[in-house]
Amino acid sequence: MEEKKLDINSIIGFVLIFAILIFMFYTNKPTPEEVEAQKIEQQKIEAEAEKEELQQAITAEPTINVNDSTAVANYKSAIGAFGFTAPNNGVTEFQNDLVYFKISNKGGQIVEAKMKNFVTYDSIPVYLVKDGNASFSLEFNTSDNRVLNTKDLYFTPSLSTNGDNKILSMKAKVSNNQYLEYRYEIKPDDYLVDFTVRSQGLNSVINSSKPVQLDWQLKAIRHDKSIKYENRYTRLTYNHEEGKISKLSDSSEEDEETEDNVKWLSYRQHFFSSILATKTPFKTAKLNSKNLVKEESKTAGFTKAYQSKVPLELSGGELSYNMNWYYGPTDVKVLSEYKELGLVDSIPFGWGIFGWINRYVFTPLYTFLSSFLPYGIAIIAMTILVRLAMSPVTYKSYLSQAKMKVLKPEITELNEKFKDNAVKKQQETMKLYRKAGVSPMSGCIPALLQMPIFYALFMFFPTSFALRQKSFLWADDLASYDTIFEWTTHIPLISTFYGNHISLFPILASIAIFFYMMMTSGQNMQQQPGMPNMKFILYLSPLMMLIFFNSYASGLSLYYFVSNLITILIMLTIKNFIINDDKIHAQIQENKKKEPKKENKFQRKMREMMEEAEKQKKK
Repeated sequence: MEEKKLDINSIIGFVLIFAILIFMFYTNKPTPEEVEAQKIEQQKIEAEAEKEELQQAITAEPTINVNDSTAVANYKSAIGAFGFTAPNNGVTEFQNDLVYFKISNKGGQIVEAKMKNFVTYDSIPVYLVKDGNASFSLEFNTSDNRVLNTKDLYFTPSLSTNGDNKILSMKAKVSNNQYLEYRYEIKPDDYLVDFTVRSQGLNSVINSSKPVQLDWQLKAIRHDKSIKYENRYTRLTYNHEEGKISKLSDSSEEDEETEDNVKWLSYRQHFFSSILATKTPFKTAKLNSKNLVKEESKTAGFTKAYQSKVPLELSGGELSYNMNWYYGPTDVKVLSEYKELGLVDSIPFGWGIFGWINRYVFTPLYTFLSSFLPYGIAIIAMTILVRLAMSPVTYKSYLSQAKMKVLKPEITELNEKFKDNAVKKQQETMKLYRKAGVSPMSGCIPALLQMPIFYALFMFFPTSFALRQKSFLWADDLASYDTIFEWTTHIPLISTFYGNHISLFPILASIAIFFYMMMTSGQNMQQQPGMPNMKFILYLSPLMMLIFFNSYASGLSLYYFVSNLITILIMLTIKNFIINDDKIHAQIQENKKKEPKKENKFQRKMREMMEEAEKQKKK
């Protein structure tokens, strides 16, 4: 009767939490005048943000009017020997079936990179480079004491083929046989572009006493529905020191590092990446990442600003670097094809054992299931398999709870008997546990074993490219949040922590978690001195799920919802058909008749500490 009363009180408490949330929504609802004022203020903020973004765009120097003889003459005078290449405004289109590039004669660099087979959340083609958001240049000193930058130089384009491959040669010439060349080679159905930077006959032109400085900048273009959520998984990642993978901060306002022996640099934009890889590792690189997202916005266009400065070494006074550009999806299936470069390591699987589980267990498992099942059903199928695999752990956990339940009357008696002596009460309780052959920690260990699974899945769903823009039930994108109700008015605190929308999957997951926790801890909740209030934790966990998962991937909330439903069913099966309370009670009574287990070192140390504490108390 007491347990049923506790369950009813718990349910009433959980309902009250939802009622409080609804009341907060209602009481914080602004008046029409406040709505209009907030709308005007929001428009001002967005206009200022747009203006600032335009001002901060990374752009090359303006092109020259080739018909203006004075402008052409000034240009040639400024760049000295490289004036041999006549100014020639324009771009060269360079593409295959997967990616489309525009490469400018001014600077010889990529000024547009568009994914042919992907669109953003609002059906606009995915651009990684566009409208001056990126810049690639080399700065060097000349023998006549000039400091030149390739973004100011004009290159002469030349297209050719090598079998099915397309080749674009961009040359900034000093003479017909002396030049700086950017060579691009693209294969059919491939995101990777071979990129060679080399010079010929420039050993007397370039001052070899000073290094050539490579400067690659990019502002990550927003592609997702929630810019804050996208920004969380947008980072500068790099391979250095012979295979070590490191990252700059994803949340700090600015982060900067100088690293040695860099093999590749990845400017990740959540589900898409711009990567520069080199076959001759950069001896050193200065890396910088700036966070451009301060709050949720529907109009902000950029997430982070990246910059890498790399000194390039000359060999015999000449440049020669064989590199690769990768502009494409952050997809394990695609990046795994470039094993020699190791680009798949740029995907955020997670650290340590969590990343290992994500990469080698969940990713292949979900790839297999989604090859013949709808994407949402594949998540449910994977959830069922995971929970069945973890069912022995669930059994151990519930068995421990059942044993503790049987001992509950005796523990209550000890608590009452030694209510004024906490140390003695603890000693007698541990003595009872040893005598009955029960370990209170045995219920915690199964939970700890599940933590790697929990965290690995926490990283899998938000970063799995296979889930991007895949719909299920009311969710139109399993890699983003689902929406059943949305509003535009900014409500203090609620909009900041909860967002301007309501997602249904987190609500369902919160309810399932609440009932699961009620089953596992609600019936045996005893408030211990100095310990957190268990009823508070019972309510807090679902509430945290409800609030913080509201803007997370709906696939993750779907997993937790189904996972907890299955766990509840497994526990009900164990309780009603596998575990017999009478048998457990009889076994414990038999254990009591035996000699109690010998204390291990930890138990002995704890007992000695408590005894010492008791002596000090008496003194």
